[in-house]
Amino acid sequence: MLMNSILKTQLKHTLEKTNFKIGKKYEGKVRDNYILNGKRIIITTDRISAFDRVLCTIPFKGQVLNQTSAFWFEKTKNIVKNHVIDVPDPNVMVVKECKPYQVEMVVRGYITGVTTTSAWYNYERGVRNFCGNILPEGLKKNQRFNKPIITPSTKAEHGLHDESLSGEEAVKRGLIDEKTYQKMKKAALALFDFGTKLVAKNNLILVDTKYEFGNLNGELVLIDEIHTPDSSRFWIKDTYEELSSKGQEPQKLDKEYVRQWLANKGFVGKQGMRMY
Repeated sequence: MLMNSILKTQLKHTLEKTNFKIGKKYEGKVRDNYILNGKRIIITTDRISAFDRVLCTIPFKGQVLNQTSAFWFEKTKNIVKNHVIDVPDPNVMVVKECKPYQVEMVVRGYITGVTTTSAWYNYERGVRNFCGNILPEGLKKNQRFNKPIITPSTKAEHGLHDESLSGEEAVKRGLIDEKTYQKMKKAALALFDFGTKLVAKNNLILVDTKYEFGNLNGELVLIDEIHTPDSSRFWIKDTYEELSSKGQEPQKLDKEYVRQWLANKGFVGKQGMRMY
């Protein structure tokens, strides 16, 4: 574990952005992408975002995300193929260029969250049909679902907000065809099941996560990131039951702390925010 003194020293040396004169550049909230010769060079910066807004940078964050994804891509390649070619640097991944599908597969094992697209935010406001999932009365925040649910989301352009919707609606809108959606659903549930079982061995709960898929020569391929603290929620397993029984929040190991702090200040993605 890094000492606070090291983290403080590195605050002045974070990777905020890149500007290489190669290929075609696309800048996401966290990743800088360079597309050339049928490949994509993904540089994971130290930027942190919440509610679809870039906030600041955090030392080593990019390395954590990139290397975590590399670990999971390798572990899950027998479940579904992925786009990875090489990981030449802690912050860099070279991948096959795929055509991304415009629907993200969000898998939720527990009802929680503070964002406007989260299950608990909507449930608390009376929503019982959440993205095609009929939720029973009487659920409590952070409670485990009887089985994981899928709540698809549109893949918004940089600076815009994602939109939750049902799989049926995604197909009706023409965002994805039925056959591909079913393949994505099957793969997402299998990945979530595998991830849940593996992290449980390390005293963690995989609460929820998102998966992105692309088309590579007519084949479904897992892209972007997998089971990172940015794309997923993780709770500490051995304290979850006790804290839940007391009505307290679980111990978290992800960026939900940031979202919660912003939400407590009244910001949940719709209002303006000044960055310092």
